[in-house]
Amino acid sequence: MPELIVRSLGQQPYLETWEAMKSFTANRDDGTKDELWCLEHPRIYTQGQAGKAEHILAPGDIPVILVDRGGQVTYHGPGQLVVYLMINLTRRKMGVRALVDVIEQAIVRTLGELGISARPRPDAPGVYVDDAKIASLGLRVRRGCSFHGLALNVDMDMEPFRRINPCGYVGLAMCQVSDFAASVSIGDAEQHLVAQLILGLGGSRVDYRQGW
Repeated sequence: MPELIVRSLGQQPYLETWEAMKSFTANRDDGTKDELWCLEHPRIYTQGQAGKAEHILAPGDIPVILVDRGGQVTYHGPGQLVVYLMINLTRRKMGVRALVDVIEQAIVRTLGELGISARPRPDAPGVYVDDAKIASLGLRVRRGCSFHGLALNVDMDMEPFRRINPCGYVGLAMCQVSDFAASVSIGDAEQHLVAQLILGLGGSRVDYRQGW
């Protein structure tokens, strides 16, 4: 039996996906396999539990949704790889900080494979190339199980980031994979990142699935 199910879901609406995460987490038991959901979202801003309204500067026609993850405001849109991690931390004997480290280091290794030198920062979750943020993190843990996850900017319209203070930081520069590496698709990024997340989670046996 696999220890981890990886779902490649394509583009999915945010609200329905959020409800699916909450339902999965509420209904899982000790025998439920952990899952990674890999997808893109249509254009949307999400405001985390620590979010402050003043960091949403001019959302315009892009919806803003208040959600139950940690962190502040961020933007999701086509061309950004989102990975949601439904992980039973209790079963894996992991704390939240350890999961954050796994995610950040998996992103760093993925970008390294693509020829991009990146690093996490001790003062703020996420991964950076020099002073520009290339990947954001936001997690929630309920009953010892995580949901929400990471967003890696691959090849997207970056203009909507200028309408907010990303992650609550005034003037924070944002960047993406295509700024540094040509011809990297969402599928390429997903393949590399999933492999590195699996490595960070201990090399779990994996069942790959297309769709739900």
